[in-house]
This record gives sequence, C-alpha cells and structure tokens, in this order.
Amino acid sequence: QVQLVESGGGMVQPGGSLRLSCAASPRLMDFHAISWFRQAPGKEREGVVCSSSGTITYYLDSVKGRFTVSRNNAKNMVYLQMNSLESEDTAVYYCAARVGDCGEWDIWYNDWGQGTQVTVSS
Repeated sequence: QVQLVESGGGMVQPGGSLRLSCAASPRLMDFHAISWFRQAPGKEREGVVCSSSGTITYYLDSVKGRFTVSRNNAKNMVYLQMNSLESEDTAVYYCAARVGDCGEWDIWYNDWGQGTQVTVSS
C-alpha cells in the first residue's frame, strides 16, 4: 500500500501548461503501476494515462501528443506534464497506484491521492 499526494494544479489559460506531481510514500517500486485519472463536474472519473514497468499507456486519445507521464522511483515521484491545455481538460486530477500492470478502470486501483484541481479558462 502506498500513500499518494498530488500537487501542481491551478488555473491556466487555454494553450497553457501545467505539471502535476504525485508523491508516493513510503516507496514507489517498479511493480507499481501509476495512473492519472480525472473527473470533470457532472462526469464520471476517467483514466488518462498510466506508467508501468517502463511502459506508458494512454487511455484518452484527446491527450496524446499533449500530456506526458514520467516517473522517478528514486524520488518516489510521478509527474504529468500537460501542454496545450483546453477547456475540456478542466477536472480534478488524481493519481492512483496498483501492483501489476496498468488498468483503465478506477475499480482496479487500491491507493488514491486526494486530487488536485485543474481549471482551464480564459
């Protein structure tokens, strides 16, 4: 089990960038799959992208080419770099961890952060 804390959210204009961070404790291991999910107002939570064993899996076509996930296990950190942000990206963003492979559905994840708000607006 890992505890996760997200940070880096905020308000940005369309076309802007943000980098979200996910701090894991006590340790982030190679066998942890870390996914970013998001939930917009009135919508269900959806998987965005996942990092596992050197593999990156995108769950949303709309973020391909704009969002990049990276991780530093030595620092127990996972990052989500978001570029060319659009109003449709407005949501609460969560990181979640599971042992094993990436999975698109939130029910597969046991450990969750509290979320960080991202608002894209002019």
